[in-house]
Amino acid sequence: MRRPFLALLLLALFAHPAAAAAVGERHLVAYESAATLRDSAHRDTVRVTVWYQAASDAVERPLTIGPFFRAALAAPDAAFADARRRAVILLSHGFGGTARIMAWFGTALARHGYVVIAVDHPGNNAIDPMTVGGAVMFWERPKDLAAALAAVEANPVIAPHLDPHRLGVAGFSAGGFTSLTASGARVDLKRFLAFCAAHPDDGVCAPQKEFAVTQAEVDRFVAQPAIAQAVAHAGDDRAIPGVSAVYVMAPSLIQSLDPASLHRLHLPVGIILGDADRVAPPATNGEVAAAAIPGARLRILPGVGHYDFLAECTPAGDAAFARCRTRVPRAGTHAAAIHDALALFDAALGGP
Repeated sequence: MRRPFLALLLLALFAHPAAAAAVGERHLVAYESAATLRDSAHRDTVRVTVWYQAASDAVERPLTIGPFFRAALAAPDAAFADARRRAVILLSHGFGGTARIMAWFGTALARHGYVVIAVDHPGNNAIDPMTVGGAVMFWERPKDLAAALAAVEANPVIAPHLDPHRLGVAGFSAGGFTSLTASGARVDLKRFLAFCAAHPDDGVCAPQKEFAVTQAEVDRFVAQPAIAQAVAHAGDDRAIPGVSAVYVMAPSLIQSLDPASLHRLHLPVGIILGDADRVAPPATNGEVAAAAIPGARLRILPGVGHYDFLAECTPAGDAAFARCRTRVPRAGTHAAAIHDALALFDAALGGP
């Protein structure tokens, strides 16, 4: 008798010996000048979370991500498992998310042996007040990842465990856009504005549930001299040197990317999405990226929606948010993403 698809995925994922390893979590602060234009308090800081394989005596605890989501496990400030240098994965959350809302993914990669560096994007996360700058200036997100990487590389405790020559990047939704721009894709704001003018009801162009911004608010914001200058440089190169592989989940904002720059991405790219996604419709996002990027691997999950790539919800979350209720169990969606990401990064980076 054939085993169910989810069972096969789980067996493949947890068959690796490293799956039994504990995960450690550490927190740092990075500095990024563009954060001042997005953060509600105009701070130039970016919160950084690092997950890694921890020593065998580490005691894991549930990570706090509020009453509506089930937390992954990690051991605060635990010692590293060993002295080996390990491949690094930069991780970007979606619009209005947090690093920990993606801990189901980040801790799984860390348990496998990668060092995962995640951020809370300024002005666009669920911890701080959301801002117009955080919502509009999405092209600045790759700088947050670059700043986080620099901060971790300068940390005397973590830096000796990094292999800077083996670097990957991953992200969900707007974090998928961030991952592609961090890998060399270039922003074309005029293209995005033209697309939204022609398709105002597209899920990416419509007001976002997490933080709806009106056109009048956007106009007032971009009229500021400092913002106008930043807008003029939106199409600058945001690539992070050394990125060798990319994995994106339900990517959004793909219409803001120059198709020619996507075609120039000659590195392994994996894309996973659900065919029931109405927030970042595949036909105008993930499928467009897959068609433009040479050799990109696209996987479409039947019945899976956009928010299925967030953490598992608690009963309180199921009751409070429609986005918590899914047609397909989240466990299967998560297992598919983790399985595919590990396969891509192991092949491209030589394993953790």
